[in-house]
Parts: sequence; structure tokens; C-alpha cells
Amino acid sequence: MTSHDVTLEWTDGSTQTIAVDENESVLDVAQRAGARLPYDCREGTCITCVGRLLALEGEEGADESAEDGTERPPHAADAFTYRRAPAALTDEEQADGYVLLCIAHPQSDCRIEVGPRVHAEVGDSPWA
Repeated sequence: MTSHDVTLEWTDGSTQTIAVDENESVLDVAQRAGARLPYDCREGTCITCVGRLLALEGEEGADESAEDGTERPPHAADAFTYRRAPAALTDEEQADGYVLLCIAHPQSDCRIEVGPRVHAEVGDSPWA
């Protein structure tokens, strides 16, 4: 079974790297490792567990290929598959690197920003 190193980065500068098997969600492994991450539904419908992909293994981070010339983070699909569609995220949010950690399965080593600021950037669930 393949495992990937997922580094969780909080806005206060603290980090924690966890080894996540491809068949496990980031949230499940983070909780077993003692990381305190917010969550609610565990189904990908509420947005509480959202994180933002910062970089993939071997990449610096943002992709400069955005149409307006600004840097964009890697697309969430470059690093994760989902056990079901992430209903709480729009296609644009996924393209901006947002990922629902409760249903996300890593396909690459990566870094993810987590915490309340990330949730505030996305806003509330479309179902709220």
C-alpha cells in the first residue's frame, strides 16, 4: 500500500507531517496522530474540514499559469482523489487548491494549510 507524507501547516507557523495511505482520508490519519482539525459531517458536504493545497512534492508552490498572470496554488485534483464528490466545493475552489480533508485521499506528498483562516477564505457551506 502506498503512503504519502502530508504536511499540515497552521497559520501560527506550526506544522505536523503525517503519513497517509492512499485508501485513508487525511482527516482520519490526522486525528489518530493527535492533530486537532475541525470537522463536522465527514461526508464532504459541510466545508468545516477544508484545507488549502500549498505545494506538491518537488514543486515550490503556486502555479504562475493563471490567465490574469497571478500565481495560483496547485489544483486539488493534482494531489487528491475523493471517495465521493466534494459537494461543498465549487470547481473554482478546487482549482484554487481547496480540499475537503474528511474525504480526501492523497496521491502525492504535499503541504496543506489548515485552520480557521482557510475556512474563512472559502466561507460557509452552500447547503447552510
